[in-house]
Amino acid sequence: MEILFLKMLLLLAGCLVGLFYHLSDLCVGEKRTVQNKPNFIVILADDVGWGDLGANWAETKDTPNLDQMAAEGMRFVDFHSAASTCSPSRASLLTGRLGIRNGVTHNFAVTSVGGLPLNETTLAEVLKEAGYITAVIGKWHLGHSGLYHPNFRGFDYYFGIPYSHDMGCTDTPGYNLPPCPACPRHSAATSHGRDCYTKVALPLFENITIIQQPVNLTGLAAEYAEKATQFIQCASESGRPFFLYLALAHMHVPLVLAQPPSSPSFPEPYRASLREMDALVGRIKDKVDGCGKENTFLWFTGDNGPWAQKCELAGSVGPFSGAWQRQRGGSAAKQTTWEGGHRVPALAYWPGRIPANVTSAALLSTTDIFPTLVSLAKASLPPNRRFDGSDVSEILFGQSHQGHKTLFHPNSGAAGKDGEIKALRLAQYKAFYTTGGVKACDGSIGLEEHHQPPLIFNLDQDIQEQVPLDVKAGEYQAVLPAITRALTDFLQDIATDNVSTADYSHDPAATPCCNPQHIVCRCQASCSSCNSEP
Repeated sequence: MEILFLKMLLLLAGCLVGLFYHLSDLCVGEKRTVQNKPNFIVILADDVGWGDLGANWAETKDTPNLDQMAAEGMRFVDFHSAASTCSPSRASLLTGRLGIRNGVTHNFAVTSVGGLPLNETTLAEVLKEAGYITAVIGKWHLGHSGLYHPNFRGFDYYFGIPYSHDMGCTDTPGYNLPPCPACPRHSAATSHGRDCYTKVALPLFENITIIQQPVNLTGLAAEYAEKATQFIQCASESGRPFFLYLALAHMHVPLVLAQPPSSPSFPEPYRASLREMDALVGRIKDKVDGCGKENTFLWFTGDNGPWAQKCELAGSVGPFSGAWQRQRGGSAAKQTTWEGGHRVPALAYWPGRIPANVTSAALLSTTDIFPTLVSLAKASLPPNRRFDGSDVSEILFGQSHQGHKTLFHPNSGAAGKDGEIKALRLAQYKAFYTTGGVKACDGSIGLEEHHQPPLIFNLDQDIQEQVPLDVKAGEYQAVLPAITRALTDFLQDIATDNVSTADYSHDPAATPCCNPQHIVCRCQASCSSCNSEP
């Protein structure tokens, strides 16, 4: 009841005073100019593999636009997501803090009451305070109920789905998602829905309003591209700097093709979807180039590695096979701390500022996005908390080649408690205190194993993580003390930090639904914001 009451208050406030921008509103009113502040666009692909980028992996031929961006900008080959599953990686990107600090250690559900803790400050909130117009288009997955909705987390404009697009049914299913069977008109009244599919359909939000439910997945990518280009145009005309966070549905299942296969030679669904994503990113880049590329920084990366369980519907890890784990069963990609789970493609594009056709081997992370953009905006980091990311602008501008010396990899579903640090990177060395594999394409699951002393791989010599160093070897004995000290120091730092706790409780009332009277929440026409439930 408390949740519903809070929702009613928020929705009433939105109806009465118009809390949020529509895209057309961004282009009207008095023009304002904020000097010396660049525009930022962060494009986050979903479940994309390191090897899905042609510039990374010669076997891939389906990303000409991304490859061109790599040729005109900087490509990072040792870049890592902060976690290897959806909600934790996104929370870390938007806070610059790992889940062990910001509280988001595993995914939120359709019925989740909470989200990214409200005492955590998002990148959008910092930039908005610095004079930026802010928008998020695409997947949110950091809480949709009440104040966890993106419009209350620093974003002026929101268009997208509140979580992964396999967390509900649609009338236009893609590969690996069931449809919503037709719901009899009399079912809710006469049979209490017993004849109707009960999995809630996917909602599409524009700000706090559900404008479509179930979502038409076939046209979703085109809608994202259209809204993104409109926002770039409107924000550019406003004279104010802007921040666009574009969180794509690609390459997460279900894979949906705007143009279905028309011939036997048409590529398999994953390759076709990869081409579609590449074309979408190319459209955004073209818009940037036409609206002032000299003052717009575009950063492309992924939230985690490919979902190997989905077999031919999953992407490529490239050379990062996690061979040690695969020999014991299970996947070594998404949801694991193996390289295939968190090493992701990353490109930085800013003509005139970021040198062209540069490949950087600096050890970097999505946690670096927050402090870097805050620095470039001449804003200040939120006080009273510590950050796992660093300002890497000197690397971007070719003034330094030194990234992190250490990175810490939290468990994200394969082994151990979610959020705990059970693997870490120290220079070229990768240490595992706990290993495990999630369900693989062949159905196998690698059992959780604990290692004391830890398994240590030298990635310079063994990028496949196939053979750990011999614990009696001089190389192992030489690096172990530094690894132990790095983990000890990190855990002590956490113990003295301002650490948040996420609310992972569930309540059916938190389910987004444009029509609460209908069991699967169907609304083919636009819903009034006074009737929708964020």
